[in-house]
Amino acid sequence: MTEGLRKLKGHRITVEPSGRHVRVVLGGQVLAESDAALVLRETGCPDRYYIPPADVRVDLLTPSGTHTHCPFKGDASYWSLPGAADLVWAYPDPKPEVADIKDHLCFYEAEVS
Repeated sequence: MTEGLRKLKGHRITVEPSGRHVRVVLGGQVLAESDAALVLRETGCPDRYYIPPADVRVDLLTPSGTHTHCPFKGDASYWSLPGAADLVWAYPDPKPEVADIKDHLCFYEAEVS
């Protein structure tokens, strides 16, 4: 896998295999569990784990109307759960520098074991 990297005025993003087991649980329900997650490290932000859709309970998610733009990653789409609006996001067409996260899902909270 190619490491995604972007530098602009001191801003840096890297994407690489996490090498860790990532588990997402909300209200006692497992939403995702993966040994194939990617970790995205970005200047000024917490590490984020991007999980392949095959390892996510996408059947529980409802598409949201929310879309955001990041000048470093591109346009994100969001999904919700009942009582948890916009909990999950993904970049369907990310910038080339972070292309590895394409269609991987990211949660605001993830347990890492």
